[in-house]
Amino acid sequence: MKTIYLAGGCFWGVQKFFDQFDGVISTEVGYANGPEEAPSYQDVCRSSGHAETVKIVYDESRITLTELLGYYFLVIDPLSVNRQGNDRGIQYRTGIYYTDEEQLAEAQQVYAEQEAKAGAVLAVELEPLKNFFTAEGYHQKYLDKNPGGYCHIPREMFDIEK
Repeated sequence: MKTIYLAGGCFWGVQKFFDQFDGVISTEVGYANGPEEAPSYQDVCRSSGHAETVKIVYDESRITLTELLGYYFLVIDPLSVNRQGNDRGIQYRTGIYYTDEEQLAEAQQVYAEQEAKAGAVLAVELEPLKNFFTAEGYHQKYLDKNPGGYCHIPREMFDIEK
């Protein structure tokens, strides 16, 4: 099993999106790459410096990091700074936070391809995971518990695996 951390705007939709893929073992929402102190959701909303992030544990024999990142780029605007959909603020920045050097080379390849496709420098952070703090329980699987909840990702994207 491998773990990657992806920030793609509001974590509710990013979690629901990645839960659909065969090979994704588990997902967990939280706050990453901010100060070392564990924040509350209110702290994050007040610009603590953390990004809303989804921890994705995956079975690399069933889904590769390249595939995961390909899906990731389907649901983010990689040129947008601190904004995805209607959500604005540093907590909504985009980022690929890797946990081992093997992932870096693979992520760099996908990143370069996406940058060439966009024809511009991406606003997506690509850096090692510095820290991750699990979000409050009510945020976990939020859109499963609240199917009508707000999401910047179009609903039809939640069924592309089928």
